[in-house]
Amino acid sequence: MSPAARPLPIVWHPDYIASLRPNHPFPMSKYHYLRLALEARGMMGPGEWFAPAALPALRIAAAHEIGYVDRVIGCTLSAEETRRIGLPSTPAVARRATLSSAGTLLAARLAMEHGLAVNAAGGSHHAGPDYGSGYCVFNDVAVAARALLDEGLAARILVVDCDVHQGDGTAWIFENDPRVFTFSIHAQKNFPARKAVSDLDVGLMDGLGDADYLATLADALAQALERSAPDFVFYNAGVDPWEGDRLGRLALSFDGLRRRDRLVLETIRARGLPVAAALGGGYSRDPDELAGRHAILFEEAAALTGTGAAG
Repeated sequence: MSPAARPLPIVWHPDYIASLRPNHPFPMSKYHYLRLALEARGMMGPGEWFAPAALPALRIAAAHEIGYVDRVIGCTLSAEETRRIGLPSTPAVARRATLSSAGTLLAARLAMEHGLAVNAAGGSHHAGPDYGSGYCVFNDVAVAARALLDEGLAARILVVDCDVHQGDGTAWIFENDPRVFTFSIHAQKNFPARKAVSDLDVGLMDGLGDADYLATLADALAQALERSAPDFVFYNAGVDPWEGDRLGRLALSFDGLRRRDRLVLETIRARGLPVAAALGGGYSRDPDELAGRHAILFEEAAALTGTGAAG
């Protein structure tokens, strides 16, 4: 089988799902429904996905302060730390956070081999150097990026963040690291209230639709690639720019999300750069419908590898 015909490498783990109280605002069940959606599309049959092993604390501490890492793993976060994260300090949530980071790192290693791989979790971009925030415990992209740099597998990394919320934690972690270029395109008036300073920030006005969004993204992505000159790219997708998302403020259609993912992945791969994608945010009271939106990323990635057809 030629490299172009290899199945899309997908990373997933059953412990990406942690038990939360009933009616919790974070849609934890979407990871289960996403797997069902990918199975229905013939993309994730038995033995056709990769499961990460949890990372040791010191590997995570390359991106986060070790005391914070120890408090997460030991389930000793303060009430204020737990409130800021929005998730309980439990063994299941801690394991999920370590596995999600491990999953994005595994996707990066697979992308080195295959050109493109997707973690069916991750994109926890609000977690900063010594704290978690906005349902993000560990910043999986930051953990994975630091691992690639430390191991000499990459010298210059670009983070492309298209989640509707600014990738503030990622920007804070890498603010003094010139090896990582952070690019965030987001709704300017959305969370977080206090924005960080990415290497390239594009703050969008509420209600921006497909045409203006895609034109702005194309220009900014070209600029980010030119300025960063990367040898590896992380893509935090996120489907919360969709017009009906509970926490979004933009107005992308379903087709707009698809065209966005196609634009980002095709632009990066056309330059011969490996890219690891993470799931990112998406909020809905209907987890099955939400999983269908997240599945767009996998459909577009599979189409690029020659193993699937996008709609």
